[in-house]
Amino acid sequence: MPNIAVIIENVFRAEHGRVLGALIATLRDFDLAEDALQAALVTALERWPLDGVPRNPAAWMTTVARRKAFDRLRRAQALERKQALLLAEQDRERPGAMDEAADETIPDERLKLIFTCCHPALALEAQIALTLRTLGGLGTAEIAHAFLVPLPTMNQ
Repeated sequence: MPNIAVIIENVFRAEHGRVLGALIATLRDFDLAEDALQAALVTALERWPLDGVPRNPAAWMTTVARRKAFDRLRRAQALERKQALLLAEQDRERPGAMDEAADETIPDERLKLIFTCCHPALALEAQIALTLRTLGGLGTAEIAHAFLVPLPTMNQ
């Protein structure tokens, strides 16, 4: 029985142009077709010693190469989808992303809140206490301590 590597080499030499032409016509990508044909040759070197030489080696190589190319295209598409998801997730989790988005809207809202807290209908002490609580982030107990009044009085 002849050496399998020699048989594969002979099939490749005889059928290379026809198989590559069929792959290029199907895939419409020269580089992908060549890579797929090379992958099919590697598969032939792995499988033919175990399974034997197929009845139509050129058709076998064309089919295997086409399947390898489609697998590669599917993997590339899946990779693109996953990268897009990862980039979107990364943007959401990026520490400065939330701060940047907040910085764009907070100044206008803060100014509006200051005007609301300092409305002339409120007493001066209430305006200051409300501003310290909403914009300063101080709690009622801290504001009461700053005004030197008991906590129940500040709650009112």
